[in-house]
Amino acid sequence: MKPSTHLLSPDNHALILIDFEGQMGFATKSIALNELRTNTAVIAGASRIFNVATVVTTVAEQSFSGPVFPEIEEFYPQATSGYIDRTSMNTWEDEAAYKAIVGKGKKKLVMAGLWTGVCIVGPALSALDEGYDVYVITDACGDVSTEAHERAVQRMVHAGVKPMTSIQYLLELQRDWARQETYQAVTDLMKKYGGAYGIGIHYAHHMLKH
Repeated sequence: MKPSTHLLSPDNHALILIDFEGQMGFATKSIALNELRTNTAVIAGASRIFNVATVVTTVAEQSFSGPVFPEIEEFYPQATSGYIDRTSMNTWEDEAAYKAIVGKGKKKLVMAGLWTGVCIVGPALSALDEGYDVYVITDACGDVSTEAHERAVQRMVHAGVKPMTSIQYLLELQRDWARQETYQAVTDLMKKYGGAYGIGIHYAHHMLKH
């Protein structure tokens, strides 16, 4: 009856949201931008619902990359969330970002962002070297080509990173539908951003009324 220590729970990891910004999104070709935005909303919403320790970091926000996606701002408003802006492509090499991440005190780190082959590979491999257990939400990442994204994921997996998807992340945190304290918020999030799964929940809830 004891769950695996490899599973994520709300309190055993930190979520790192990296460079979900307009300029990075414009060049992303490995996933449709609308799908990427939806998946980003799912993981940002999940982390907010379950009070996951979360760090939002940007790169050259004012001079090049622009503001974060509205889906990040929805759940982590810039005015109150302390975004960390960097110049380094590797988040792990930025002192403020590094201190914010390790300061969460979690040995499991979950990462997502743009682009997979640069801004995710860098901190993922760096964190592995320091003994962290690293997960990457691959459908909430993107790159300038499918080849670039897939080779980056393959490289990280070979090194020991654990890949997962956005809805998998959400459901791994919920784990049990009897957890009523988060049930409503999770199903509401899925109704809004869960695609076909979300419309199925909407249908089921409506039909149960009859």
